[in-house]
Amino acid sequence: MKKVKYRHSTSRLLLLSVAFFISFSVLGIAQEEATQEASSEGQEQTDESSGDSSAMSDLGDPANGKSLFNSLCAACHKPYSASIGPALHGITEKRDMDWLYRWIKNSQELIASGDDEAVAIYEEYNQTAMPAFPQLSDADIDDILAYVEQPKPEPKAAQAGAESAGGQSSGGGVSVDVILGILVFVLIMLLTVLFLVNKTLRNFAQASGVVIPEKTKGKPIWKSFVENQFLVLVSAVFGLLVIGWFAYGFFMQVGVDQGYQPIQPIHYSHKIHAGDNQIDCKYCHSSARTSKNAGIPSLNVCMNCHVTISEVSPETATAEYSKEFYDGEIAKLYDAVGWDPAQQDYTGEEKPVKWVRIHNLPDFAYFNHSQHVTVGGIQCQKCHGPIEEMEVVYQDAPLTMGWCIECHRDTKVRMEGNEYYEKIHEELSKKYGVEELTVAQMGGLECAKCHY
Repeated sequence: MKKVKYRHSTSRLLLLSVAFFISFSVLGIAQEEATQEASSEGQEQTDESSGDSSAMSDLGDPANGKSLFNSLCAACHKPYSASIGPALHGITEKRDMDWLYRWIKNSQELIASGDDEAVAIYEEYNQTAMPAFPQLSDADIDDILAYVEQPKPEPKAAQAGAESAGGQSSGGGVSVDVILGILVFVLIMLLTVLFLVNKTLRNFAQASGVVIPEKTKGKPIWKSFVENQFLVLVSAVFGLLVIGWFAYGFFMQVGVDQGYQPIQPIHYSHKIHAGDNQIDCKYCHSSARTSKNAGIPSLNVCMNCHVTISEVSPETATAEYSKEFYDGEIAKLYDAVGWDPAQQDYTGEEKPVKWVRIHNLPDFAYFNHSQHVTVGGIQCQKCHGPIEEMEVVYQDAPLTMGWCIECHRDTKVRMEGNEYYEKIHEELSKKYGVEELTVAQMGGLECAKCHY
């Protein structure tokens, strides 16, 4: 009887190739149908939006109107909500166009003429007339009105959800669940066929007198390992070193909160304030110039701007944070300071905000913000990272002793216009024989500088 090795890898590869071919064929057909359906839906949405825009074209150019509105009107008005002045959306239905031209160009003249509508608005808004804009032409006013009369945009998050829902299953398209079900069924069938083919080939081999060799069991690997004393010794030493290394790393991270990113009671986006709007860090953290601590900004500092900014622009919204989310956080600010945006006045009912501190140093470590910010001229990003890019603030640097010492060794001391260091710089420059001194050479590594 002939003894040969049994192989059936060719049949397996053939079956797997057929499986992948069928799977990709089904998936390709489904994707093609979904793409055609999405394109037809996109065309319908384009037709609808073009119909809305054609209605606005009778007034003027909304793009130019947006630019004029942001530069001249946004300080007191918002398109869809009241601010210092009323919401402007729908104003063309309430007022005559000729009246709007006269009011926008010179409201005081219209009030003085005794116009009933003008006088009523004047009395409603604390007898304060709207500033005159004689530089605006009728075409410019048409553009502004075309911008404010646009339909209120839907939140980006809602649009994304609608698009994803429409892409998964709508109309006569094939849903993702159906595609996955077909693929699972095909794979199960292929596995069944592979098992039957394997069994048939084994039976055929036995009937033909072909002996299929059985697997022989060798010595277990753990026995071979135990019998080799040198390998056991090396492994034990290596294991102790690895355990010691990880233990050292663990204990060195005690008290190090790099990456700490707590959720604050009121969401504050440094990306919008310090990044997009380029607000100086020291406008809110003003005590960083003159004090040891940077301080938590008072809510009155927030209200310097948000007394007139009750909502964000639609362009500010992202897939993660919608316009409604940001507007809700501004509402939390109003609730904390007791501000009534409808009446444009304080109610007197204030609530404390329990902010969560992010950057903490041990009690035995001394750090002075004014020494670094004012005297040293260090930028906030040096320690706090790209704060202008953070939507939610986190601790960027480890703030360890080694990190501070490394900074003191590398940072050159600014001497231009700094009388504080003139005398000591002259003496130390002779001692070290250099023109530029580092913070370490100025005594920045002395223990008493940071520990007291």
